[in-house]
Amino acid sequence: MDIPHFYADESLFVEKPIATVLVVDDTPDNLTLMGTLLRDHYHVKVANQGEKALRIAQSSPPPDLILLDIMMPGIDGYEVCRQLKAHPQSRDIPIIFLTARSTSDDERMGLAAGAVDYITKPISPPILLARVHTHLALKATADFLRDKSAYLEREVAMRTLEVQAIQDVTIMAMTSLAETRDNETGNHIRRTQLYVKALAEQLRLHPRFEQTLTERMIELLYKSAPLHDIGKIGIPDRILLKPGKLTVEEFEVMKTHTTLGRNAIEDAERRLGMRVAFLSVSKEIAYSHQEKWDGSGYPEGLAGDAIPVSARLMAVADVYDALISKRVYKPAYSHEQACATIVRGRGTHFDPDMVDAFVDLADDFRDIARKYPDPA
Repeated sequence: MDIPHFYADESLFVEKPIATVLVVDDTPDNLTLMGTLLRDHYHVKVANQGEKALRIAQSSPPPDLILLDIMMPGIDGYEVCRQLKAHPQSRDIPIIFLTARSTSDDERMGLAAGAVDYITKPISPPILLARVHTHLALKATADFLRDKSAYLEREVAMRTLEVQAIQDVTIMAMTSLAETRDNETGNHIRRTQLYVKALAEQLRLHPRFEQTLTERMIELLYKSAPLHDIGKIGIPDRILLKPGKLTVEEFEVMKTHTTLGRNAIEDAERRLGMRVAFLSVSKEIAYSHQEKWDGSGYPEGLAGDAIPVSARLMAVADVYDALISKRVYKPAYSHEQACATIVRGRGTHFDPDMVDAFVDLADDFRDIARKYPDPA
């Protein structure tokens, strides 16, 4: 049984495990000599041929360092080294060549194969022990840094998931609050979110949109879409819940939900003290999803490409869903009627290319609507 070594400050109770050194040589006397030199300091394993060395090195746990002869029957030391460096489990094990071949070309070949050092025979015990100690110390440092890097990567991934979860909870909390004030249901939020994603993915390779609709942008659109009508929280019930047609004055008040939504998100950004990508996209959608391609929309009367892509996508999704949904002031349109209305709005209400994409995806829109129906 190996007795663990301890660091000088034993009050820390940190165990330092004994390192394992694999010696590879086809000469029994050399294996005996190396074992004698090393066993007082390290756990020693031996192999008398390259194939056996590969099996030991790629077993679990692997050795911490390999002393490797070059001239062996079967596969030579150079090939063993190359194979060890090509395998994920053994590529980080330092290899020191021990050989009677002492020319500079031999040393160059050994280092090129992946060895960290090259010691010529006959072996000088002090030099051997010093080199082994040095390379094990270097490996311990590299292992520590590698483990630390992996730990930090896991921490970053975990923190990223936490931030994403906070974003998702924030969105759901805000949209749930809006739903309590509106006739629209949570399934409207879910449907429009999926419509927007489907449209964006359909247009992703379109020459007009490929620079904007990146994978990251589509993810942000998907997260942001539920906040498109968050501003309705600020609309009085007598207008928001009115069962009939709004008067001109009432409609002017209703139109302010776009500005109210943008302002609410801007206030959230100010309180946060930093810009967050999904809030920026949410702000675009909330403020501009009622703009129309021909400039007849609100709140600013923007036209064409002046309307953010995110808002143009939401306009198609929101109108389609409003048409197929029953409201206190209107019956539900059929899917075919809703599609015909969207097509009639091509180039006036909606971006023409987005309408074309919608037509290609019409069956997908219908499937989404059927999967997430409003409660009866």
